Amino acid sequence: MAKKVGVSEATVSRVLNGKPGVSDATRAAVLTALDVLGYERPTQLRGERARLVGLVLPELGNPIFPALAEIVGGALAQRGFTPVLCTRTAGGLSEADYVEMLLEQQVSGVVFAGGHFAEADAPHEHYFRLLALGLPVVLVNAASDNLDFPRVSTDDAVAVEQAFAHLVSLGHEHIGLVLGPEDHIPSRRKLAALRLAAEAAGIDKISVEHAMFSLEGGQAVTNRLIRNGVTGIICASDPLALGAIRAVRRLGMSVPEDISVVGFDDSNFMNCTNPPLTTVRQPIEAIGRAAVTLLVNQIDGAVVTAEELLYEPELVVRGSTAPAKVRALV
Repeated sequence: MAKKVGVSEATVSRVLNGKPGVSDATRAAVLTALDVLGYERPTQLRGERARLVGLVLPELGNPIFPALAEIVGGALAQRGFTPVLCTRTAGGLSEADYVEMLLEQQVSGVVFAGGHFAEADAPHEHYFRLLALGLPVVLVNAASDNLDFPRVSTDDAVAVEQAFAHLVSLGHEHIGLVLGPEDHIPSRRKLAALRLAAEAAGIDKISVEHAMFSLEGGQAVTNRLIRNGVTGIICASDPLALGAIRAVRRLGMSVPEDISVVGFDDSNFMNCTNPPLTTVRQPIEAIGRAAVTLLVNQIDGAVVTAEELLYEPELVVRGSTAPAKVRALV
């Protein structure tokens, strides 16, 4: 390395350790040689020129993710960083592909939101690589226990407790829960919370369905819930809730007169649906800014705890929930 650049080993050491006494031109030459020779830069030197930060999202179809991207991107820009948006698409780049691309760009860090880290059965090798490299990373959402990164999440248990208590207060005695896939960690937390809440309330009629996170997924499983006799449905996302409402209507019933529906997120325009959606609001402004603070602190060399920060959601009552009425099974 020193021979290739034409400097002493001591000079290379000063550059790699961020020590003074090296000209800007020499520092740039050493860093360029690192890149050309295929070596990983020390963490504190990654992205020094471009100050790039990767923002990896699972999709943009759910309005909560563009909203989060706007908050995180704005907060990064205020700190002098440029966000690089990476979104998984069917047949497109995988999360691991994006990680490889971001490493090639010498990003200063990565924020993952709702990615494979929240899926117990998904590949996690790219996360272990980032851990080994010591690259600053923050996860937004509940994660598998073996991924020792700083995490910022909405409290899934509190969200379900709020939605469940609301439906019980309206007289609902058979409540359904629409979750994501069975290996989805936030969905597992919601399910555990529902079972505890139902036991505490003395309600033994709960029905649970797992679906893909989409309107169509919510519609498909809601048909089964209604056949089982539920009168109130809690959904793990707003698109799932909109799918549930569509299923109710296509069965010739109405929301909330026949079935009450509660969403999760309070993403854009949920107050404009028909009826306006009762949902549990994620505090994404606070979550997004906390994620950026945790990431920048790591980039600046501060020690950041890997303990999960849980933010409390808020139930927003609108027109999709009403008192339960006795009805015949479909």
